[in-house]
Amino acid sequence: MEAAIITIMALLFLSFVALGVFVTVKAVKAAKRGVDRTLDQARRTVEDTTLRAKSFGQTGAAGELARLRLSLRTSMRATQEALQAGVGEDASLKESLDLFHRLSAHGLELDEDLKRIEREPDRAWVAGQLPELAARTERITSSADALRRAARDRALRFAEDDLSALSAQIDVEAGALRHWTTGPETTSERSGTVPGASSGTAGPRAGSGSSGPGAAAGSTAPGAGGEPSAITAPDPRLTSYPWEKSARPETTT
Repeated sequence: MEAAIITIMALLFLSFVALGVFVTVKAVKAAKRGVDRTLDQARRTVEDTTLRAKSFGQTGAAGELARLRLSLRTSMRATQEALQAGVGEDASLKESLDLFHRLSAHGLELDEDLKRIEREPDRAWVAGQLPELAARTERITSSADALRRAARDRALRFAEDDLSALSAQIDVEAGALRHWTTGPETTSERSGTVPGASSGTAGPRAGSGSSGPGAAAGSTAPGAGGEPSAITAPDPRLTSYPWEKSARPETTT
């Protein structure tokens, strides 16, 4: 019996140790990924700043190469962020994201070529390569821009369709809330008021023994006799919205 208890305790101890090691490894990996992302972001920021400075501060082949690299990186990064942000809400963008990954391989290859040519000492040869490099950059950035703009237009169209459907539903609901103005019954019939009661003419309330303005006023008051009104306004104190103004007190004049 004691041996079994010792075995169970040993197994529990080993399980806790294994769990602790697993959690520690996961935490270390997560921290490493966070550090790597921070370093990558810092490196990209430094490279973009350097390229921007070269594109404005240098002329000739060096400045043109910097402008091409900066244009390529800016377009590809914006398209990647747009597609990755939208694919979670629109599954149709998954195919577009796959196409972008294929396009990214060409963009990465072009960026490496541009970096190698930046270190080329023969400026005349570099100048001769610029037209072909500019054409490649234009093809890749145009494709990336087309994907990004199409994804944005698709999201805007879906938002517009949703807003149109919502507006139509609100119009129907607004019409339903105003049903008393278009129904066959009048407001006085819904509130229980009999036409002519205030003038003392014959009617269901004419023989009640009390006539005159006072009786007429009593018969047409909302909620008279303990009966609820046909249309009861909600208590403004029960619902409050950020855009709602404070209720004004009723005047007694």
